[in-house]
Amino acid sequence: MKMIRETIQVIKKNDPSVRSTLEVLLTYPGFYAVLFHRPAHVLYRHQWYLFAKVLATFSRWLTGIEIHPGARIGQRLFIDHGMGVVIGETAEIGDDVTMYHGVTLGGTGKERGKRHPTIGNGVLISAHVQILGPVTIGDHAKIGAGAVVLDSIPADTTAVGIPAKVVRRAGKSTSIKKND
Repeated sequence: MKMIRETIQVIKKNDPSVRSTLEVLLTYPGFYAVLFHRPAHVLYRHQWYLFAKVLATFSRWLTGIEIHPGARIGQRLFIDHGMGVVIGETAEIGDDVTMYHGVTLGGTGKERGKRHPTIGNGVLISAHVQILGPVTIGDHAKIGAGAVVLDSIPADTTAVGIPAKVVRRAGKSTSIKKND
């Protein structure tokens, strides 16, 4: 119950369009995606893979958000809008992460073992960001909309572009050469 209350509070705090708890409970896909993921992940950890994947598939059908039951998700994940979000099997997401629609935490198809990103605490991942491979996004980093992240991003930085480049470190701009 604590996790449910915290998730509702995070949604109400971060989404100005939400007017009530009832609205979250009846209409918020990010809330349901995380809610369904928790028991699916427990089933997956206990090697009930088929049941875990059936529950994850039902959640995807209901919400438009695909979270593999093997993914490890911290507390208070806020998925705004959510349609088209894909979170891969070996992805790890820290606490207090904000994620918008169209985000992919995916693999490149070349790895074995750890194939998906690790996202630190307090990270902001804007719309349509693709983070691919076993990279790490450091705590409190921000990834700009439409970025494609192929390399790890340090903590307390902002990265944008294709491929993503760090443009801000600890609140100070960095220069990017035009041909980078």
